[in-house]
Amino acid sequence: MPTAATSNNIFVAIATESPPPQINSRADHGAARQGIAVQGSPIETNKFYANFFLGSRLDATWTHPYSVQWLGGGGQPTMSWGLSISHVEASQYAFSGSNSVTNTPTALVNPLGINNMILSALELGNSTSLTMDSLQGFSANVNLAVSGGLTPIITFPLVQGMGFVTGLYNAGTPLIQTGTGCNSLLYGGLVHDNTARYIVALSDGHFWLIYVTPIANEPLPVLTLLNPTTIQANQPFSGTIQIAKNPGGSSANLPIFDGSAGVYPTSGSVSGTASGTTGSYTLSWTKGGNIARPLLMFALPHHVQSIVSSPYARRAKRQAAATLMTGIQLQTTTKGTATGIVGNSWTLVENDLPQSMSFAPWTSTSGSVDSISDDVATLMNQVATSELGQDMYANTVALGSMYYSGKGLAKYAAMIYAVNDLGNNTGLASAGLLKLKDNFNVFVNNTQPYPLVYDSAWGGVVSSAGYTLNDPYADFGNTYYNDHHFHYGYFVYTAAVIGYLDQTWLTEGTNKEWVNMLVRDYANPVSTDGYFPFSRMFDWYHGHSWAAGLFASADGKNQESSSEDTFSLYAMKMWGKVTGDPNLEARGNLQLAIQARSLSNYYLLQNNNTVEPAQILPNKVSGIIFENKIDHTTYFGNNPEYIEGIHMLPLSPASSLSRPAAFVSQEWTTYFDNGRVDAVAGGWRGILYANLALVDPKSAYAFFAQSNFDDSWLDGGASRTWYLAFCAGLGGA
Repeated sequence: MPTAATSNNIFVAIATESPPPQINSRADHGAARQGIAVQGSPIETNKFYANFFLGSRLDATWTHPYSVQWLGGGGQPTMSWGLSISHVEASQYAFSGSNSVTNTPTALVNPLGINNMILSALELGNSTSLTMDSLQGFSANVNLAVSGGLTPIITFPLVQGMGFVTGLYNAGTPLIQTGTGCNSLLYGGLVHDNTARYIVALSDGHFWLIYVTPIANEPLPVLTLLNPTTIQANQPFSGTIQIAKNPGGSSANLPIFDGSAGVYPTSGSVSGTASGTTGSYTLSWTKGGNIARPLLMFALPHHVQSIVSSPYARRAKRQAAATLMTGIQLQTTTKGTATGIVGNSWTLVENDLPQSMSFAPWTSTSGSVDSISDDVATLMNQVATSELGQDMYANTVALGSMYYSGKGLAKYAAMIYAVNDLGNNTGLASAGLLKLKDNFNVFVNNTQPYPLVYDSAWGGVVSSAGYTLNDPYADFGNTYYNDHHFHYGYFVYTAAVIGYLDQTWLTEGTNKEWVNMLVRDYANPVSTDGYFPFSRMFDWYHGHSWAAGLFASADGKNQESSSEDTFSLYAMKMWGKVTGDPNLEARGNLQLAIQARSLSNYYLLQNNNTVEPAQILPNKVSGIIFENKIDHTTYFGNNPEYIEGIHMLPLSPASSLSRPAAFVSQEWTTYFDNGRVDAVAGGWRGILYANLALVDPKSAYAFFAQSNFDDSWLDGGASRTWYLAFCAGLGGA
């Protein structure tokens, strides 16, 4: 297969044409585009700012380390029509629930509605309207205007990691409110020719900074503390007001904040390169205001690790400025402590790209294991003869679900690969491949029970189930952009196996175009595609994906199955490898490495984790991560095998990268050792034993090789054939 060794620009379009003709288009999506200005590109559906156009539009949005929220005339103890700014300290974390195994809390919950500071204007009232524009991968503008007004009174450019919350005023009288209560307002003078600083002491003991910068030739307004909840300017104003929390108190860190006052990010972008096992990506920001000044942005722990651990980053850091990384740190809600960095871009390096990973069982130390013993091959082929003799249509197409059908197809694809390449049984593999193609072609031809449609309202390919059944939650919410990477990743992997075994299939009909369409839907690498938004699911700031689509949520975006997130990236890597797209393959490699780092910090909690609170580390997996809470549970039950296992499946060559051996051992000891695994019923038992192969492949292989194996121990997306190959390849036989 073609292999990507070097790519100087991995963010190159996969394709740009319209979806294949068998995909009908419709514009009547059930989720209204509330307040979104017409824009010339598809709209991001799964990004951090979605609460501003979903539901009541009054739920919070997390930029990290801050959250912002339109109060819409509400708020406590002061009512406001402005934008609330909140920051939560670790001392405000609330822990609830009890893990029956570890006797530790199951949930970390952050308070809502703190309203530390509120940016508003006297002109705003009960006729205020909220609109949005410039919805992009890292940013969006939120506008507050008086109803009927053509020009917003205030525009808020929201960008992930922004160091200040910035309000762009247009002839509005600044009104700064607080629900916390203000003890004092101290004028600090001019920090630049036209930027004034104020220091606010809130009643909770924390200090906030206000920077006021008028546009050219505008007078500088004077802010006055009218009462403990209200600061008001003496006149209407055009320019910027910026607010930041100063963790150092009233005077520490002021040179850093002062140096970046008056400039703000308006949007972000990512670029990247790859060479062998080393890849780098650069997060860059477009600036507004006084653009000669450097930006202050906040990095999450996995960013800081990538910068500090890399010799390339250290060299760039020395060349740029010794003060690039500041001592300013603010707690985030679910991602540990954010660190302030001064600079207009960051370059982050990953030195362990899984370049050698392919379809075979794989570890970072041994690489791909593409051979097994004759005894294992004999048993595996015997099992495969039975499993490939199943009614494949009933186990795939007939399920009527993009998720379950995709899992079924991927299960058979892994079997057929194992039989062909590891079992050397090309006859059995060829027969299975014909059946797999036939069933996969039902989806390519779009004749499955709920065909896909192109949704031109938002810009994406969705299941028609939500329309047909009049149910936004049909097929796990696929029609409303839930879980697209989970669903489509299984199809992309299946296509990669088919294309690997039969290269001619890639040029037949619209096979390649159809699969590229799915990749573009969940992992589009460019913002210039007229049909799909940039990187719908994967969040390049957080280092993992968000599964939640067009549903409002009080706690922000969320994701449950970190392992299916990983599998979707592995699938696109392998599709790139098979189709000879070096940029797609390299991008998949880089995203896998980034995500492995991110998961180890936020999802898969080893005993030595220093990012998440010690109280929840014994749970081992975070569970469902929201932007505002961590909940050790699943959407379908609280059994330990559910909560832990949803972060295991499907077991693939990428599992050993994303699930470190130390973590797997600790998790096993916590929940499943000393025979407890054998009390687990159904397909979860097979998942747990296959996961055990990452640290104890011999015991895992013995389980799947036993003569009295019960097929009820297999999940609908798993086969005994693949598990035998997987365990044996990792050293089990």
